[in-house]
Amino acid sequence: MGSIDNGSKPAHPLKTPVFHHSLVTDDFDALKFQAASSLQLQQGLKYQDAASSSSHLITSPYNEEGHLLDLNTVDTANQLLAKALTVLKPIRQDYATAGYAESFNWQFVIDVLRDLAAAEGYEWKEQSFYVVTFRSILLASADPDRLTELDSHSHEEATTSGGLLKYWFGTKDQKLRNLATCIWRSREDARLGGLGPWHKHARAAARQMYEKIEFTTLRLVIGDGVDRWDIVDWKETA
Repeated sequence: MGSIDNGSKPAHPLKTPVFHHSLVTDDFDALKFQAASSLQLQQGLKYQDAASSSSHLITSPYNEEGHLLDLNTVDTANQLLAKALTVLKPIRQDYATAGYAESFNWQFVIDVLRDLAAAEGYEWKEQSFYVVTFRSILLASADPDRLTELDSHSHEEATTSGGLLKYWFGTKDQKLRNLATCIWRSREDARLGGLGPWHKHARAAARQMYEKIEFTTLRLVIGDGVDRWDIVDWKETA
């Protein structure tokens, strides 16, 4: 089976498809901590043609319809970064409180990005991406089902809005602390993605759910040829 063709011409045709998301687990822990969504990546081997392919990428712990990034909606650089971000996972247990750049396997993500760009013959030029982090302390009285409902619908809203390349959240520690993060194509995408009704519901419910929430905005900079990278505080450029 090949990709499903709905008859419309994609804005940004995908050079290399991914395996269909149904071939990958929907287990939260595998998607959060074992980079299971990276199993969608194809290596161009002949036998892989037998498996169903798609343009829809798992970019969060939600392996469900409505939560997948259609790679045809973003340009080649963003397609490649979204694919590379499927390998993102924490590399230390205290990610809820540790430094952001030190908490994930960022160097491996960049190495994969370099390989993907080379495989497609794509010349990577320096560009940056908008990163948001959410550090929280959950109230012991918080309703976990309501929390999941708000988070899931908010993510679906953001995905539909466009430009969300990665959403990751961890598991609360013994002190109810946690970390979540989004990597966006741009700050404007992030602004638009947070305008929907479910995001408003989530903001309104925050006092009933959290003892504390801290938001941080960062810039992921990836240099020419994917030869260097950095994560720095977000500052508007002229």
